[in-house]
Amino acid sequence: MENPKSEIKIPTMAEMAAEGKEPEILFWVGCAGSFDERARKITRDICKILHHVGISYAVLGTEEGCTGDPAKRAGNEFLFQMQAMMTIQLLDGYNIKKIVTGCPHCFNTIKNEYPGLGGNYEVIHHTQLIQQLINDGKLKAEGGESFKGKRITYHDPCYLGRGNNVYEAPRAALEFLDTELIEMKRCKSNGLCCGAGGAQMFKEPEPGKKDINMERVADVIEAKAQVVAAACPFCMTMLTDGIKHQDKQQEIQVLDIAEITVKANGL
Repeated sequence: MENPKSEIKIPTMAEMAAEGKEPEILFWVGCAGSFDERARKITRDICKILHHVGISYAVLGTEEGCTGDPAKRAGNEFLFQMQAMMTIQLLDGYNIKKIVTGCPHCFNTIKNEYPGLGGNYEVIHHTQLIQQLINDGKLKAEGGESFKGKRITYHDPCYLGRGNNVYEAPRAALEFLDTELIEMKRCKSNGLCCGAGGAQMFKEPEPGKKDINMERVADVIEAKAQVVAAACPFCMTMLTDGIKHQDKQQEIQVLDIAEITVKANGL
């Protein structure tokens, strides 16, 4: 029997195309998921989930570029359109129909902004995929770490929640673990940004009284959460930095919903 923790082979679209195959899903890794050390762990865990449930998937590998989200948010529409058109040409060349993303920014851009440039795909975020797999009985939260009774709060990423009204899927994935899911005072449509949106991730903050991530971590501490569930690599960075700044790393963990799912299923 194959060891479930053994190295898994992640096929690229180029490899599958060479064999005349088309995957069910393209996993869009994203820039953070490819290059940020912390986000890479989440990328690996999403792949573990896809592998575990037997979904046929592939990644673009070195062919994947940026969706153009940071360029657009920073006001460089020309660069955004160049990046988007190149990506659409690549996706259409591989006849891609369905995409799962590990990042709400990529999710929002491909889902809502690519259609205007001729790129039409079914796009889901990894938390939606996890919820669907739980509903289908393919993920059972057995054989791994127990989160029963742990106080978990969920931080809504802006482009998943307020941007696309995806509030329930991530929460359903957490409730399934029999945790004590607690809400921060600012949540769902009244959620607070982590401070990284609008290309702020790539620059120093403007002068002010308080960094946004410090304000958000104060909400986490007030909620007395033991675990903050994230669903965005930018939120992961900002929340982790905020918790380190408050010297709360021993009391509060920041984990992506994919990581929590992998731990709970012992993958």
